[in-house]
Amino acid sequence: MPRTKHSQSGEVSTDSIKKSLSKAFNPPVAHHEVIIIGAGFSGLGAAIKLDQAGFNDFLIIEQGSGVGGAWHFNTYPGVAVDIPSLSYSFSFERNPNWSRLFAPGEELKGYAEHCVEKYKLGDRIRYNTTVMGCEFDEDTNCWHIRTQDGKVLSARFMIGATGVLTQPKKPDIAGVDNFKGTTMHTARWDHSVSLRNKRVAVIGTGASALQVIPEIAPDVKHLTVFQRTPIWVIPKPDASIPSVLQKVLEKSNAVQWASRMVSQAVVEVGFVLTAHYHKYLKLAKAYEAIALNHLEKQVKDPVTRAKLTPKYGFGCKRPSASNTYWATFNRDNVALVTDPIASIDEKGVITKDGKHHEIDVLICATGFKVFENGNMPPFPMKGLGGKDLEGWWDNNRYQAYEGVTVPGFPNAFLILGPNGYNGASYFQLIEMQARHIVRCLKQARKLKAERVEVKQLANQKYFDDMKARTGSQVFFLNGCTSANSYYFDKHGDVPFRPATSIEAHWRSMTFPMKDYSFSTVAKQAG
Repeated sequence: MPRTKHSQSGEVSTDSIKKSLSKAFNPPVAHHEVIIIGAGFSGLGAAIKLDQAGFNDFLIIEQGSGVGGAWHFNTYPGVAVDIPSLSYSFSFERNPNWSRLFAPGEELKGYAEHCVEKYKLGDRIRYNTTVMGCEFDEDTNCWHIRTQDGKVLSARFMIGATGVLTQPKKPDIAGVDNFKGTTMHTARWDHSVSLRNKRVAVIGTGASALQVIPEIAPDVKHLTVFQRTPIWVIPKPDASIPSVLQKVLEKSNAVQWASRMVSQAVVEVGFVLTAHYHKYLKLAKAYEAIALNHLEKQVKDPVTRAKLTPKYGFGCKRPSASNTYWATFNRDNVALVTDPIASIDEKGVITKDGKHHEIDVLICATGFKVFENGNMPPFPMKGLGGKDLEGWWDNNRYQAYEGVTVPGFPNAFLILGPNGYNGASYFQLIEMQARHIVRCLKQARKLKAERVEVKQLANQKYFDDMKARTGSQVFFLNGCTSANSYYFDKHGDVPFRPATSIEAHWRSMTFPMKDYSFSTVAKQAG
């Protein structure tokens, strides 16, 4: 009887798996040891580390037509990384060729493509494939993954690498679909639409708006920015990186590492220490002073300046940096509207003061679904006994052991699960979570185990530890109730990991294997 690629690991036969799948779904079947959902940097990083650890039978499923995740879909004018570029790459594949200290989006997309080519991942990526749902089969200890084309894929292990900034959030405004002009979301920019000499409205003043507004303002006839909540903005220490410095970085590993460490330290102080240790360090107050001074210098009109001044503390929302955003509101063709939007009709936006703002193009800079239904996870996911992950999180709050695994969902791993990300570079997180996953899979292979599941007690202990640390976080101590921040989930939690990067790295290397159960015998399919 034919066996799967790693039959020495105790896997059931491919024929047995296909028999079970065909009984349940009756479509064609393909089986792999690991399926990774998502070809952004999370999925690519996990794939590279799996390959290096000897787990070569994997498939990456990607809903888009290319790799890069957010950097594939987000192509709006001005899109760029919002932490120093030197921190925004894998530690094992550092990029010495960024053009700027804060690289533009097209360079991030290019870096993703470089990683695919160098690590020979191309033939193991299936593009334009949307996952519609997945279920754990207790008969075979495998995950069945249904795609939009009606097919079912099977894998012993599944890694969710779908990210959080992937599902664009449509504004919940009456009549938004009635507008007869052009409507687009910043995450799905339509480059065929010219904004020159058009009346344009931007709804939202978050991280995407902060980048796109200064870029389009000089070209449009008139720009109306509808602000619900102002955003804290600090000066952006951006500049082009001279070619001579690029050459030094390219030739010297020591200089690369030193530059990366400095960059990492800036990010660690700017978010991790500021957010998670506010009770003791009060760094947010220093950033507020810097931002207010920046605002004073950037905006001439005191009335506009007052409208742009946040009423909540720094750190409640995603930190932002720009040298051009606030200054854009000095332009004669830019208007800031803070009256709430009542509705949208065929010709424009109606605010609650009764004013009708006629426009030609409506740009929704309204962000993404984050910790909410429809994104965590972005498809139905059923574990043991048909337990639905979204429903379980609804009832039990967002939680995952080390941000990676959830009790009742064996053989399933997350790259960006609740209480996994501490706010430093995503690449740090990806490498830590990939290390965690590889450790589990190596142990499973060593024991010839077919099922890997985190123990309920270990998960509860980790969750309790995370919640016990919230008393020192800025989110609960700096007037964040009016911030309208996506950091907060429906339960009132902020599912970040309140820990330094050093602690998080250490935990990924040392978490005890006894926190997992490893089962070696699968139930026989009937």
